[in-house]
Order: sequence, then structure tokens, then C-alpha cells
Amino acid sequence: MSETVTTAADQLQLTPAELAPYIQHTRIDPDATRDDMVAHAQEAITYGFNAAMVPASWLPVVVSELSGTGIGVASALDFPTVGVMTSAGKAAEAAEIARLGATQLDIGVQLGWLKSGRFDDFREDIAGVVRASGLPVKVMLELPLLTDAEKEAAIELAMEAGVSFLKNASSGQIETANPTSVRYLVDRARDGVQVKASGSIKTYRQSLELLRAGAVLLGTSAGTAIVTDTSDDSTVSY
Repeated sequence: MSETVTTAADQLQLTPAELAPYIQHTRIDPDATRDDMVAHAQEAITYGFNAAMVPASWLPVVVSELSGTGIGVASALDFPTVGVMTSAGKAAEAAEIARLGATQLDIGVQLGWLKSGRFDDFREDIAGVVRASGLPVKVMLELPLLTDAEKEAAIELAMEAGVSFLKNASSGQIETANPTSVRYLVDRARDGVQVKASGSIKTYRQSLELLRAGAVLLGTSAGTAIVTDTSDDSTVSY
């Protein structure tokens, strides 16, 4: 089961278990309980995931569980429906998320403002979160919803705003993460900005292909199945 895939490309070779440090272990179910969140944090410890990604309302519990482990605690705002919060609301929530102990933050962006040509507003909306949180911020760019020109503008404006990571999409409802989208972002990232892949990442092989394309983080709710190489047709991921 723990085969090591070797293909041409960049020759990156990792066993399933060795993928764990690249995975942001995600659980955002609206009906998740305290016990669910504690179990989620413990899974992050057991497998050595990069971070546990949880809703902001559960940060105190998860931060406490992961204290001293070296495993990050990530959260998100303006998510899962992106572009619905005000800029002031985003900044205020970002500051609170940082105060509660998150170490990383994913955010939705105002695609409607971008498409309306409100480029300064689009950039400042993101920059406000960067300033308020002081955390590494990852922007969910929803690439399939953008024209080629809008993609270029969104990437440039996000980097001008000070983000640390570019993401292809917020979830599998927008796009299944794929090497083409990852390479598109990697080719345009500069000044230390990196790429996180997100969207229906379910298998070891898919994960490895995304890393080979240049992603350095993978957002998935199927992390346990990936690192144990037990994914099957019933495996689901956001």
C-alpha cells in the first residue's frame, strides 16, 4: 500500500506518511462537536500534519490541544461562502483569530469587486486582513471563476497586499486541485510568496502530483486517508 510513485517531472519522491508535513488537516463541518475538534487535533499530532484547519469558533479548544506540539493552527474567514464580509468585518475577525492563537489564516476575496474594476478596493480588502492579523495570509482566488485577465490582476493585487500564499480555490465546489492550476500560480508567485493547493484532494497520488507541480501546502479533509494510503471511492474532501 505504501508505494513510492516515481515519474519524470521533478522526481519528488515521498511515501504517503511523508506527505503529512505538507497537509493542512481540515475540519469545518457545521455540526462538529468539541469531542470532534479534540479528535481532529489529536489526529494532527498522531500523523504530524502541518496544521489543523478549524473554524475560528473552535480555536480555543484546538489551540489548547496543540500547544507545545509544533503543529500549526489555521483558520479561515469569509468562508465557506467567499466575498460576503465587509472589509472592516474581515479585519476585525482577523485580529480576533490571531488573538485566539491561530498561526495561519485563509481568506476569501471580493471577486465581484475585482470583476467591477475596483482594483484598489480588492487589494485593500486583503491588505486590511494582513495588517490586522499579522499572520501568514493565504488568499482563495477561485481561479475557475475568473477570466485570464482577472486571474493575472487578482494574483498581482494579492501579492501587493502582502499575502504569503496563493490558493487556486476555496474548495472542491469551485475546483478540484490540479497541477495545471498550481503551476499557473507558481509561475507568477514572487518575493517568497508560495502556493497552497485546495479542492477535493483525496489521494496519495493526487497529493504528490500537486507537490511536484510546486505547491508547498495541501488543504484537505482527507488527510488521514492520504497519509495512510487508504483512500477509495468513498473518500470525500472539501
